[in-house]
Order: sequence, then structure tokens, then C-alpha cells
Amino acid sequence: MGYYIDLEKITIDDYRIRLETAYLPPSRMVLKDRLKERFGYFESIGIKNVKELIQILKKKEKFSELQKAECLSGDYLILLLRELNSTLPKPVKIKDFSGISSETISKLENAGIKNTVKLFDRVINSESRRKLAAETGISEKEVFELTKLTDLSRIRWVGATFAKMLSDLEVDTVDKVTKADPIDLHTRVNQLNKEKRIYKGQIGLNDMKIVVNIAKDVPLDIKY
Repeated sequence: MGYYIDLEKITIDDYRIRLETAYLPPSRMVLKDRLKERFGYFESIGIKNVKELIQILKKKEKFSELQKAECLSGDYLILLLRELNSTLPKPVKIKDFSGISSETISKLENAGIKNTVKLFDRVINSESRRKLAAETGISEKEVFELTKLTDLSRIRWVGATFAKMLSDLEVDTVDKVTKADPIDLHTRVNQLNKEKRIYKGQIGLNDMKIVVNIAKDVPLDIKY
């Protein structure tokens, strides 16, 4: 149980397959080169999953050893580590969510809760949500709204603004995102964006497909 994806459950081969089909910005497209050879090498030296790969790449001594391999280079490994690190979304500050009153933000901060990671453990189930409401004086309804925003924020690339958009469209949990039709959701999100002028441009269909797909990696730990 936890806020983030369990990286131990993503094997090296699983990640290779994901990287093969992933949307990457031009600066990171080199990560798709020689995938079988490079990830086969990681497996050959005993790296079993993404968590282990990140740990090794963060150790200077291990990093130096890896870049000596014929199929690898320092530049490639640096890019790979950046991509791996982005698998885990940064926590969202509670104050960045629109529609949350300053009074509620202040009450949460007084309870030591400033972001979604801190809030996660306090809203994991109905009992913990009731306790938080009683402790802070925030209504159970608002705690429940914050719970859903926290849940959505666990999806990679879903920040405060987009989480609020999904919530407004009643696609307000990770589970609902995984079950959404990306084409329908793309239409609805852009219609909402047109009405409220939240973003300057449109959200692309490919981006929506990516969000729906990666949501499937997020553990459904929050109980509703």
C-alpha cells in the first residue's frame, strides 16, 4: 500500500516493452535505440526490476561501471535515469488545487499536511477520513473531495489543474480513469477546457490515451 507505483513489480523486461511503445519527447527518443541489447545487459548482470535499476544508476561507483559496457554510455544512462525518475509523480501542493478554501488549506497545514503525499495516508479509507474531518474541523464532504484529487494526482502527468478537470467530469478516481474511453474523455476534457478556458491549447488524444494507460499502473489503495 502506498502513494506511488510499486517499482519492484515492474521487471526490466516489462519496462523495456513499455519504453518501446512510450511517447517520448524528441530529446529522449534515443532511449528507444538498441533496447533489447541494453536491457538484456541489465538483466545479465542481475538487475531484476525498475527499483533496482534506479538504485544502481544513482550510485556513482555502479554508474561508472555500467557506462564502461560496450552497449551503454554515460549520456544514455543519465537520460534513462531522468526518464525512470519521472515514473513517480511529484506530490501536488494542496494550495494548488482550485476551489479549496484558504481556511481548509490552513487547517490541513496545521495538521502537518501540505501536499498529496502527506494527505494520502490520512484519507485511505472512510474511517481515516472521518478522523481527519473530526481532527481538523473540515467537513467530511470536503475531505472526500480532497481524497479524490489526491487519488488522481498519483497518476503520472496529472497535476493539480488536470486532476480538478477530471474531478469536475466525474472521472474522479484512478479506477474511473483506467475504465474511461480515451476518445470520449478527450472530447469531454476539451469541451470543458473550451467552456472554462483552463488551458490555452487543446489536450491531444495521444496524451489522453497515455494518461488512461499509465493509470492502470497505479495501485487502487484508496477505498471509497
